[in-house]
Amino acid sequence: MRLVGPNGEQVGIVRVEDALRLATEADLDLVEVAPMAKPPVAKLMDYGKYKYEAAMKAREARKNQVNTVIKEIKLRPKIDPHDYGTKKGHVERFLKAGDKVKVTIMFRGREQSRPELGFRLLQRLAEDVQELGFVESSPKQDGRNMIMVLGPTRKKAEAKAEDRRRRQAEEKAAREQGEPTAAE
Repeated sequence: MRLVGPNGEQVGIVRVEDALRLATEADLDLVEVAPMAKPPVAKLMDYGKYKYEAAMKAREARKNQVNTVIKEIKLRPKIDPHDYGTKKGHVERFLKAGDKVKVTIMFRGREQSRPELGFRLLQRLAEDVQELGFVESSPKQDGRNMIMVLGPTRKKAEAKAEDRRRRQAEEKAAREQGEPTAAE
């Protein structure tokens, strides 16, 4: 078997018995890292420390992972212009925050015979917010509802970083002018 030392240095090809003896002399564990290699590769290391470090790396990776959140906005085909503007504002806010938005149009009664109204409304909304997001799944009829999913053009981490920078700049400007900040 090929043996690698505790600091990553190559010891060479040794018998298993010799590798085990070296491990006990150094008060370390002999861990087989590449069993399918010819010859198999083993490393002298503290296995408990190795497991701990691997768990810490996995935890750190999980912490840095970004969760995608899907926000939902519900509309009706016959929506008032002001209500449409309000809902569009919500969609813009969600997309700026880096979240996906599921837009649902709910049809009732005779409205179900006019799905083109819902389709046009979803197309109009997609055009209105196209600088902030893109259509991830085009409008589809799903029973009484028509659904479209919009994805943000910026990632959530970028949006948070941008928001943090903007807030810090505002606080700095307020401090320079002698105004109290939100933190005070």
